[in-house]
Amino acid sequence: MFETHEGTVVLIHGLWMTPLSWEGWAERYRARGYRVLAPAWPGLEGEVAEIRRNPSRVAGVGLREVIAHYEEVVRGLDEAPVIIGHSFGGAITQVLLDRGLGKAGVAVDSAPVKGVRPVPFSTLKSSWPVLGNPANRNKAIALTARQFHYAFTNTLSEQESAAVYERYHVPAPARALFQGAFANLNPRAATKINFRERRRAPLLFIAGEADHIVPAEVNKANWRLYRKSSAITDYHEFPRRSHFIIGQDGWQEVADYALEWAAQHTTRRHP
Repeated sequence: MFETHEGTVVLIHGLWMTPLSWEGWAERYRARGYRVLAPAWPGLEGEVAEIRRNPSRVAGVGLREVIAHYEEVVRGLDEAPVIIGHSFGGAITQVLLDRGLGKAGVAVDSAPVKGVRPVPFSTLKSSWPVLGNPANRNKAIALTARQFHYAFTNTLSEQESAAVYERYHVPAPARALFQGAFANLNPRAATKINFRERRRAPLLFIAGEADHIVPAEVNKANWRLYRKSSAITDYHEFPRRSHFIIGQDGWQEVADYALEWAAQHTTRRHP
């Protein structure tokens, strides 16, 4: 356990999820005296069932719009927050810190930003339901329960995975995934980072050893790109954790580690 430090935490979810995926973390952080904000991506506001009924409202949403949305949220705060992002939310967290925002950032199972090279087979298999068809680019694409089990919850039983799928899964804007996947071919990619920046806030990468979508080797490669910066950049790997690291059994340990690290490494800055 650690001492309570009042402040603001902004939680950023990833693809195929909504802010509901942070329900445990948000409650746990609020119990420690933090103000917690978990805004939805544009088009993903509302209940999971509602989004499933009308996925067209998120179709065509791209990373620039999503990043701009979260930048507006953070800049509108009266204090610099700790920014914690999962999956593509981790990539967005990196971009926001690169823009001088936040007093600390934690990228959990972070999708790679521009410059990260490894593309493991499990990553390709997890994203192929979307990337395998270029016609998907401007659509909202859902995973099947079987695809979700492989990509997100491979450490769970089929029955456990089905329950997670039913509670959290929503169709995702394929455009964002295409932009992230092909960022290395785009000189003006939305996820372009100045890895040498010395003045950004401290950044922690948290990886799941059993993650299929973003294996630990991808997070390590992303972390190493910052090695020429003197800004604090740390890496921590949790064994036997899948991409659903924020919700599978033992998520409390991950949530506490992230917040304790951020509390120990915060820097004073305006939003």
